[in-house]
Amino acid sequence: MNSEKKCEVLCNQSNKPVTLTVEQSRLVAERITEDYYVHLIADNLPVATRLELYSNRDSDDKKKEKDVQFEHGYRLGFTDVNKIYLHNHLSFILYYHREDMEEDQEHTYRVVRFEVIPQSIRLEDLKADEKSSCTLPEGTNSSPQEIDPTKENQLYFTYSVHWEESDIKWASRWDTYLTMSDVQIHWFSIINSVVVVFFLSGILSMIIIRTLRKDIANYNKEDDIEDTMEESGWKLVHGDVFRPPQYPMILSSLLGSGIQLFCMILIVIFVAMLGMLSPSSRGALMTTACFLFMFMGVFGGFSAGRLYRTLKGHRWKKGAFCTATLYPGVVFGICFILNCFIWGKHSSGAVPFPTMVALLCMWFGISLPLVYLGYYFGFRKQPYDNPVRTNQIPRQIPEQRWYMNRFVGILMAGILPFGAMFIELFFIFSAIWENQFYYLFGFLFLVFIILVVSCSQISIVMVYFQLCAEDYRWWWRNFLVSGGSAFYVLVYAIFYFVNKLDIVEFIPSLLYFGYTALMVLSFWLLTGTIGFYAAYMFVRKIYAAVKID
Repeated sequence: MNSEKKCEVLCNQSNKPVTLTVEQSRLVAERITEDYYVHLIADNLPVATRLELYSNRDSDDKKKEKDVQFEHGYRLGFTDVNKIYLHNHLSFILYYHREDMEEDQEHTYRVVRFEVIPQSIRLEDLKADEKSSCTLPEGTNSSPQEIDPTKENQLYFTYSVHWEESDIKWASRWDTYLTMSDVQIHWFSIINSVVVVFFLSGILSMIIIRTLRKDIANYNKEDDIEDTMEESGWKLVHGDVFRPPQYPMILSSLLGSGIQLFCMILIVIFVAMLGMLSPSSRGALMTTACFLFMFMGVFGGFSAGRLYRTLKGHRWKKGAFCTATLYPGVVFGICFILNCFIWGKHSSGAVPFPTMVALLCMWFGISLPLVYLGYYFGFRKQPYDNPVRTNQIPRQIPEQRWYMNRFVGILMAGILPFGAMFIELFFIFSAIWENQFYYLFGFLFLVFIILVVSCSQISIVMVYFQLCAEDYRWWWRNFLVSGGSAFYVLVYAIFYFVNKLDIVEFIPSLLYFGYTALMVLSFWLLTGTIGFYAAYMFVRKIYAAVKID
């Protein structure tokens, strides 16, 4: 602590330079051209490279304002006119804060920032002695260390350490990493989304409430029966609207997983918004999410069991097993396959095998019993009360117009919720794929609420149109259509891959699309579940308001 080092040589045996073989040189050159970064940690702080950007260029030099931004890690090297150079000297700058103590006690130091200035200095310009210390060249007259991928290269790896006192307190030492220059974009996007959602709510409530009032008033008028006998619209399908769909077990299982996801995401975002999941404890967010998903199995099982009972299902044990394994099984399977590819590359980013086994044990030891428990109570509880009886013989469904097609419905229903969260999605993608920190959970919480509201509204509109067209098979269709924004997320992910990322290798592309598939699947379950429950409540409400003979 607090000991300066002018220049020290690493990996040095009696001041001989390090020799990179042809193969190593080729690998290093390849990594530099692929823009690899190196990440170091000191006292749990990741290293950062300072970038100084001058904002107003036209004015005099004296008035130039520096806009300081930090880049995580440092670049392994750089290329210049088809030559490849390696950063082989690192100047570390460690900022420390001196804690105030009583007079007779020694001062304690806290590291509050960790910066690096990488340099490339060729072998001839560095002088090393026996004690593995070295002297750096004076001024700017040194040349960078070139790496020739076709032959062996000799070089020194050196570093220097400089300590500076700082006023930054220990508690706010992460602030430099989290300073975002574009908070206005978030505010703009959220205000934009809120306006859109309110505008939509206004229109929807006006149209639907007015139309519904008119419908219900007409349907409940008993005097001039002859005039209203020519009935059309949603009242006609009252005897079929609650007819159980095909595959009720799979539907209730998927909706149970959706509820499980919804509870998990809500709690995680809320806890993160309160600042309890700081980026300084690495992996805290993932761990919390995994544990919460396991424990939310009770709610998932309960809602799935109750719905399955409502849909006239009988095999509750099979249904509970389906709920506990369908979605988590797909997620685990995809992650395991992707992890095998990462193992094959000997990457340090692979999840170790014992961790995989631990996750399996948690899934079968915690999540599965909890889902069974919830399912048992949900199945024993009184089923949802449907306001109208179902007829013995199903009605014939008239031919549907082209815009009632399922895929058209997905396209129409997905646009609005996707538009509401589009900007935040961009930042989340940058955080996952471009090595940024994401910490704006307050914004994310607002966006999540907007997403829930817009999904519910769109779902209600879609189910109303469908029932007016005398098509009563709304269960599956509504679940699929409400998750329409997941289709747009997929399209956006492909666009992002093509335009923003320079991934050329097979395995990174596979990882990208594998994880994207998981995100899209989870997002579809989440939005589909929100839409389904909103539509189900709406349908029960409107049929309860009509007098049925």
